[in-house]
Amino acid sequence: MSDITLTREGAVGHITLRRPDALNALTYEMALAIEKALDDWRDNPEIALIVIDAEGDRAFCAGGDLQLMYETAGGGNYDYGRRFWRDEYRLNAKIFDYPKPYVALMQGFTMGGGVGVSCHGSHRVVCETSRIAMPECGVGLVPDVGGSLLLARAPGRMGEYLGMTGTRMEADDAIHAGFADYFIPRENWPVLTQKLIETGDIEVIDEMAETPPTGSLAAKQTDMDAHFAGQTGADILRGLGTDTFGEDVRKQLARPSPLSMACTVELVHRVRGLDTIRDALGMEYRFTSRSVSEGEFLEGIRAMIIDKDRNPQWRHASLLDVNQMDVANMLKPLGDDALQL
Repeated sequence: MSDITLTREGAVGHITLRRPDALNALTYEMALAIEKALDDWRDNPEIALIVIDAEGDRAFCAGGDLQLMYETAGGGNYDYGRRFWRDEYRLNAKIFDYPKPYVALMQGFTMGGGVGVSCHGSHRVVCETSRIAMPECGVGLVPDVGGSLLLARAPGRMGEYLGMTGTRMEADDAIHAGFADYFIPRENWPVLTQKLIETGDIEVIDEMAETPPTGSLAAKQTDMDAHFAGQTGADILRGLGTDTFGEDVRKQLARPSPLSMACTVELVHRVRGLDTIRDALGMEYRFTSRSVSEGEFLEGIRAMIIDKDRNPQWRHASLLDVNQMDVANMLKPLGDDALQL
């Protein structure tokens, strides 16, 4: 497959995403190929660890490839998207529980589906170009691929803030929020990879890690905890102050889907109490499986990716207009259609 290479190199099972012109967006076929490789390598005694990286400087993986999902869903075929999410979420769970060290090298944009194949690994490496985010609310979805668990485990109310605003995290921010573990300058990655191939010794990462440049998120923790503690999205919007933080956030919350943001708050709250990857993925699937038939996914993709007019016509004018029954309907159990991992 030209979009991805899966090879054994020394002690390493090596996965490289190879769609740099598409910001290494993850296709359905790529997700299935990664899962098969991980299954094949799991019990191979000659493979000590997994390394996943990507070609190009702009992105490790900027998300899932949504073009085909848009085209099929627009024609009334909801099955393709649901199958994509079911199989992708199964891969995310396998990465989370993988018995061997799983090293992700995340340069540039790492978003959405890219987070799902990297940030659940045991050793997550960022560099000076890393920009990690969960921007799904902007396209009418919610943070998924297990991202709701990462958000729920972030310090204080940072998860609600990151999930609703889609804020991009630099290296230090990502480590602070629990999306990454190590900072190693990008120029040192070839040496890091070669040492891992030659030795299979995961301690090489600790030896090469450095202190990242100071980020901006930690300084906002007090504001996030104070203003994102509401029970609902509407509570959060009402509680924003008139200081610089409050005004900046108010502008950020004016753009994404109000329904998605409201559901994200509820999702993070529920997952924080459940605290398992399977519960998180199952809860996310309740929303994503309905995102076309009952949600705003098609309009979000149209505005942001297809027509690129960046002017989505959401059903609600703001978070204040979202009824909690709308949220409950998007997150209610699926019965026989529930995600099976």
